[in-house]
Amino acid sequence: MAENRLNRELDTREKTARKKSWTRPETLPTPLPEDGYEFHWVRISTRGEADAMNVSLKLQEGWEPVKAADHPEIFVAGVENERFKENIVIGGLMLCKTPTEFVHDRNNWFNNQASSQMKSVDNNLMRENDPRMPLYNERKTTVSRFGNGT
Repeated sequence: MAENRLNRELDTREKTARKKSWTRPETLPTPLPEDGYEFHWVRISTRGEADAMNVSLKLQEGWEPVKAADHPEIFVAGVENERFKENIVIGGLMLCKTPTEFVHDRNNWFNNQASSQMKSVDNNLMRENDPRMPLYNERKTTVSRFGNGT
């Protein structure tokens, strides 16, 4: 009975592994994370025309272009823009990074802007309030789930 058995060396994991299925490639690859930094793709051109205003605003905001040598895991086929030839540029977008604190500060600033605008709208609405027909300003949201939630 032992003579009919296959040699264990012939039965390898590679031969029994499931065939890998095709997946669509990412248009914009995600770089390996760096401690203390956030990544963002910045538009440098639209339809072949340079967008110098957007690039300069993002650089002034604190975004730094990422060098291609710093992230070799991101494959760049060719140079799309001579000005940013050492950076990672794909489809008119350049990969940039900034410290995480700047991103949190920026998000807080925009949240404060939105909050003050909502207060202004509420004040304007309540200015029209009349005791004979009072206005109610309740901002409640509810989430209802249909089915079993799976």
